[in-house]
Amino acid sequence: MTVGHLVDGLRQNGHRVSLVRPAQGKDDVAGPDECIVGGLPLPGYPGLRFGLPAQRRLRQSWRELRPDVVHVVTEGPLGWSAVNAARRLKIPVTSGFHTNFDRYSAHYGLGWLRPAVAAYLRMLHRRTLATMVPTEALAAELAGEGIAGVRVVGRGVDTELFDPARRNAGLRRSWAVPERGLACLYVGRMAPEKNLALVEQAFAAIRARCPEARMIWVGDGPSRGGLEKAHPMHHFAGLRTGSDLAEHYASADLFLFPSLTETYGNVVAEAMASGLPVLAYRSAAAAELIGGGNAGLTVTPGDESAYVAAALDLLDAPEQLDEMGQRARQAMLSRSWSNVVASFERVVYDALDQNSAWKRSDPMLAGPRSAL
Repeated sequence: MTVGHLVDGLRQNGHRVSLVRPAQGKDDVAGPDECIVGGLPLPGYPGLRFGLPAQRRLRQSWRELRPDVVHVVTEGPLGWSAVNAARRLKIPVTSGFHTNFDRYSAHYGLGWLRPAVAAYLRMLHRRTLATMVPTEALAAELAGEGIAGVRVVGRGVDTELFDPARRNAGLRRSWAVPERGLACLYVGRMAPEKNLALVEQAFAAIRARCPEARMIWVGDGPSRGGLEKAHPMHHFAGLRTGSDLAEHYASADLFLFPSLTETYGNVVAEAMASGLPVLAYRSAAAAELIGGGNAGLTVTPGDESAYVAAALDLLDAPEQLDEMGQRARQAMLSRSWSNVVASFERVVYDALDQNSAWKRSDPMLAGPRSAL
């Protein structure tokens, strides 16, 4: 979703953007200015695929139509081969740091791999002219690990799609939420690294205090089956997109975000744009988006007792929930994708100016240049 907004915005600004992506199935057909490469299902997520190495094909394609810059948004095999192909052709490369893969390893019994994964990520991003990250905190962390050229490029949120006006009384009735009852919401992948046990713990405390409260889960993943079995009274909505997803956000009352592994967490911004107060750990983008209690509550990372206590504090002050939700919405109104695209352009142009092989005739011109 983030890449889609970025590509659309760049094209609207007059850039020619070619997209390289893994095939999503045998019947997948490339769209205009798309190059499809081989892919395999992501373990635990059969609907998602990661790209396989394609260095030879990329070199051939880029010799035929040489881009001004290659921007890599995947740190897997496809991303590594793209960096190598571009460097061999002396094409400037920038990258985006989107996922803490090294931290994920511990949640799959592969904690011993974390140093190796972290070293791989450092090596990949050090081979690019600029590494774009969503938050100041992550920028400081990567700079401390010796990655040069780290730049903050925030993320936008579609405030027309994610809007409190999409609140749906019929949807709330389908969740069996009383007229003035509390609907708690989680949206995202259901996987071990998401720390979903804390959602279970927090909602159990809420339910003990307020038996009419309801827990709504939106998403899918390897942990879903176990959650459904453990909580038959919870509502599992599965994957939702577009206006359907937006209605689920707007129809809830409190968003529970328990993750400690996110670099950003788009769902936090989407929930806030939908008028939901958010309960999260004080880390990554959640800390920057929520602020000091204005649009929700944040607690010390890893302090599960404080997280549960904060959930009960919010439960005891329903008028505070409403006020936080209104402030959350206001905070997101300034985070347009056009501003994010402009920030991306500035970082790319700055990186290109470091590269003597690329020259602009007009530094203010957003012409038909090619970015990947």
